[in-house]
Amino acid sequence: MPRSRTEIPSQAQVDPVDIQIGNRVRARREALRITQAQLANGVGVTFQQVQKYERGNNRISSARLLRIAAFLKTTGADLLGELEHATGPSAMIAQPGAARLLAGYSVLSRDKQAALLTLVEGMAA
Repeated sequence: MPRSRTEIPSQAQVDPVDIQIGNRVRARREALRITQAQLANGVGVTFQQVQKYERGNNRISSARLLRIAAFLKTTGADLLGELEHATGPSAMIAQPGAARLLAGYSVLSRDKQAALLTLVEGMAA
């Protein structure tokens, strides 16, 4: 059943593919330190619409996805990704919180970066 414009979809109604694409848009936007408002102005939508795209609540049309990709200096294919078996740097940065973690890491001193890497590698083992 199609979603109405006023109805906010429940998590069960949100397509996982839309969520993954939204995560990639958010990750790329955050990596470039662009606000939702700046992205919205750049592609001609409201910042609320960008929020909905990033959450996966609203599906991004192919034309708009290409405009978003151009504004974020990437490709539509990169934002679409290999959704089912995603691996590698693009998939990792698309994880929630990854861009924030990377931004925090980048401002640490070299000794603190090394300590954080040791901690994370130990936790992952």
